[in-house]
Amino acid sequence: MPTFRVIDIVEGTTVDGPGLRTSIYFAGCTHHCEGCHNPQSWPANAGKDMDEDALMEVIRYNGFDVTFTGGDPFFQASAVAHLAARIKQELHLGIWCYTGYRWEDIIANPNFQPLLQHIDVLVDGPFILALRDTSLRFRGSSNQRIIDVKRKIINPNYELRNPKDHPDAFVIRNS
Repeated sequence: MPTFRVIDIVEGTTVDGPGLRTSIYFAGCTHHCEGCHNPQSWPANAGKDMDEDALMEVIRYNGFDVTFTGGDPFFQASAVAHLAARIKQELHLGIWCYTGYRWEDIIANPNFQPLLQHIDVLVDGPFILALRDTSLRFRGSSNQRIIDVKRKIINPNYELRNPKDHPDAFVIRNS
């Protein structure tokens, strides 16, 4: 069973995706974005060890959709993929994932594919301080994209438009 380095778990948050969510902040990030809101998550050994069953217990107790953030969840991609698969198979919850990697880098890396296949919505791209925009919903800078993963795989040209103009775009239906 995988063990994770976890900085924090925020239960019932509304800032990391639509509705109430359980956000898991994973340790480890090599992007080191200037102005990062969570630089204490950069070291791979930050936070504490948690096993998968302990994380599943928190997620199950809350019953909210889940957001993987950090740090960068792709820093622990193999372990997080296993957790994501259990969330989908056992709890049928939606999963959002924040990453400093761009979509193009993720789909080109075979080590990232197992995690990507369980994510519903990916918020991609590094935070860029010069592009910071506090009016954006669920993003910190205008270069970051909110991507419906299944739609993007089917149609590589798919891009989610401004969520202010498309509030229904955040309704993710679990299969």
